[in-house]
Amino acid sequence: MRLTTKGRFAVTAMIDLGLRQHAGPVTLASIAERQKISLSYLEQLFGKLRRNRLVASVRGPGGGYCVAKPMYQMSVADIIQAVDETLDATQCSGRADCHDDHPCMTHTLWSTLNEKMFEYLRSVTLQELVDQQKNDAGYQAAPPVEQPVRRPMRRIPMTVTA
Repeated sequence: MRLTTKGRFAVTAMIDLGLRQHAGPVTLASIAERQKISLSYLEQLFGKLRRNRLVASVRGPGGGYCVAKPMYQMSVADIIQAVDETLDATQCSGRADCHDDHPCMTHTLWSTLNEKMFEYLRSVTLQELVDQQKNDAGYQAAPPVEQPVRRPMRRIPMTVTA
């Protein structure tokens, strides 16, 4: 039993997105570069995340992705399930036919472990993971977007002749 790269990369990319979406939509290319994840792999993962309404896409110049609902309402289990990741410690994939069409002696042990893993992953929100990264000394916030300087308009006196 192990969490594959699909689930790990999906959670990592969602944390990256959560950290940077305050400045607008985040491109997959920028996530791929920062996290060292293949862009084509991210495209596949974000297609599944979008279909499961965890992210929303913005098209056109300045487009990218943003989190589709409040991060405190999204659990790690939601993300992992959205990308079709399965965490299963049983040998029989939960069918209880691991030993001659009957549950093996350790089936209950591994089934309980599955339940505990998902219980824990359901208890951890994306917001908690994003906050944890913000508090980490190694976090580098994206530089603020420079706004153009607005200067007051100068009034030019005009005379109107009829």
